[in-house]
Amino acid sequence: MKIAVIGLGNMGGGMAANLAKAGHDVNAFDLSPDALARAKDNGCTPFQSVRDAVAGVDAVVSMLPNGAIVESVYTTDVLGHAPTAALLLDCSTIDVATARKVEDAASAAGYAMVDAPVSGGIAAANGGTLTFMVGGGGDAFARAEPILSAMGKAVIHAGDAGAGQAAKICNNMILGATMVATCEAFKLAERLGLDLQTFYDISSKASGQSWSMTSYCPVPGVGPQSPADNDYQGGFATALMLKDLKLAMEAAQTAGSDTPMGLRARELYEAFDAAGNGGLDFSAIIRTL
Repeated sequence: MKIAVIGLGNMGGGMAANLAKAGHDVNAFDLSPDALARAKDNGCTPFQSVRDAVAGVDAVVSMLPNGAIVESVYTTDVLGHAPTAALLLDCSTIDVATARKVEDAASAAGYAMVDAPVSGGIAAANGGTLTFMVGGGGDAFARAEPILSAMGKAVIHAGDAGAGQAAKICNNMILGATMVATCEAFKLAERLGLDLQTFYDISSKASGQSWSMTSYCPVPGVGPQSPADNDYQGGFATALMLKDLKLAMEAAQTAGSDTPMGLRARELYEAFDAAGNGGLDFSAIIRTL
């Protein structure tokens, strides 16, 4: 299958490489020459424009920074330039309203499209172990599943257009809030004189267990390897967590849903980001405690 991948950053670069590794013919586009060079080294064919990259493809996969860019790329450079038979898969994390707007525009132009945001971070993108939360019609999901499976360990149909984005922002609101609580608990345990490995051994097998505890421990040298063991480099950047928490709060306001824990998590990550920590993994927020 010939697949165009638009956006080759920390996530998109690994995704494109895994599609090529799976035997697909990958057309790659990014504004960064370095990203294009890495894509070429990983078996992709670099292109200098989106329109050239999507010409004649069977599918388009995008991983872009925000909703405004997603809307611009699709309405200006994908719709009408990719074949109408091509399946469109946007894996960016954006607001639900824009996802639905772009999918409506694609449908009106004769395309099938899904929103398929991811969970898992850079390591999962490189390792092909992402989780995809997919919004769109059943037929489009059936076509998208084998493409997404080449880049991930789980592909789940969340519902109609925009449902993938809704699932992603709700999931990451949980993640942001539980990471803060996990960091607080480790710091409290330390100040109460508990050995942190011992506390981990207890809590990871008790009711305090969470993904933030057992899969992504914010304490260096405790639990499985995580960004904490690399001075909080790599992983899922604080700036990206803040972006997702802002999207969740915007969605909560639109839906009239009360989210006090989500709001407090956003405030804490906003302050952490403003202090110059946007490039650190989000678990580095333990340093503020």
